[in-house]
Amino acid sequence: MASYRYRAADRSGRIVQGQTDQPDPEAVKRHLRREGLLPIEVTEGAAAVATVPQASRKRDKGSFRRKRAGAQDVLFFTSNLAMLLRSGLPLAKAMDVMKGMILNPEMMTVRQQIFERVRGGASLSDALADHRELFGDLYVNMVRAGEYGGRLEQVLTELADLLERARELRSSVISALIYPAILLLISVVSVFLLLGFVVPQFEALFADMGEALPLPTRIVVSFGDGVAEYGWMGLLLIVFLVVIWRRIRHRPEVRMRRDRWLLRLPIFGEVIWKYETTVFARTLGTLLGSGVPIVRAIPISVDTVDNRHIQAAMGGVHDGVKQGVPLSETLAKTGMFAEAAIQMLKVGEETGRSEDMLLDIARMNDNDVQQVIKRGMTLIEPILILGLGTIIGTIITAILLGILSVNTLAM
Repeated sequence: MASYRYRAADRSGRIVQGQTDQPDPEAVKRHLRREGLLPIEVTEGAAAVATVPQASRKRDKGSFRRKRAGAQDVLFFTSNLAMLLRSGLPLAKAMDVMKGMILNPEMMTVRQQIFERVRGGASLSDALADHRELFGDLYVNMVRAGEYGGRLEQVLTELADLLERARELRSSVISALIYPAILLLISVVSVFLLLGFVVPQFEALFADMGEALPLPTRIVVSFGDGVAEYGWMGLLLIVFLVVIWRRIRHRPEVRMRRDRWLLRLPIFGEVIWKYETTVFARTLGTLLGSGVPIVRAIPISVDTVDNRHIQAAMGGVHDGVKQGVPLSETLAKTGMFAEAAIQMLKVGEETGRSEDMLLDIARMNDNDVQQVIKRGMTLIEPILILGLGTIIGTIITAILLGILSVNTLAM
């Protein structure tokens, strides 16, 4: 048997620590539950096996470095609160126990304020509404629906799953774009260095050649002179454009044009479109499954869509549903959902399982996003590599042609 250290909470919410000999971490957890304790963390030597979800463990490691509360903190808060409520702790006790779990200073303050409101008799949804900027309307309304239906722990579990899936999808998209972005940056820097620093080294060699130099060599030398002499102006221009963009990018008309343009991009446009419709479908399905009325759930779901062009296209969905038009018909008019998704939703409406079908559509779109990313990466990577190789090869070839011309004239 191995020796394990543990942290757990008793029924009064007090954190206790100790050590026990058990065959494995799961045996430790079973032992603690038999003793009436809620396992929080089990540690063997230097290795920690936390009972909180994977996202929560990641959050612990990074919490010392982050000060502002964000999406990861909300996920950590939600998953652990759901775990404590499922274990049978009352809400106030569960909130009190969480003070030993949260490490982010700002989130600790938020938890304390929510705890004080709950202990004073306020509902959890009302306490969360005071921090709507952090949690969002979706979160607050789902919690309120869970309180009304007497299924708060289930709703919090669904919220944690929703937040985790959104994090995973967002991470997969960002991770897929990192490599092409780095490759493109390396390409630009490599060409800049070649033209600005390498090519000018041959200028003295070609100085007396004049029109005798091959045309490709003259073009490359001219580009090299331009980069060497005016490259700093190009860098200043880039900095200026970045500053201007940061100032105007949040203007509604600029965001609309940018988002419309992004959707027209090959591969990336399809990824964005699938991602946004996935977020909408999963949010709406989760809200409906939690008991939120559809006329209230639709505006919240539309607000979770980040692309302004898609958001505007869905602007009439709420009014259509209020007038009695089926959700599948109103979504079909937006042109933002594939025909297969619309047909699935129609079946869900006919069988009274719209929320389940929306979640199925989200899962289907999840798979589509992954497939589009994989297909895109198989195309983009060789295209970028081939493009970089062609540009660098052209520059080197032009220089070699010039050197050969010099040698020919010297003979």
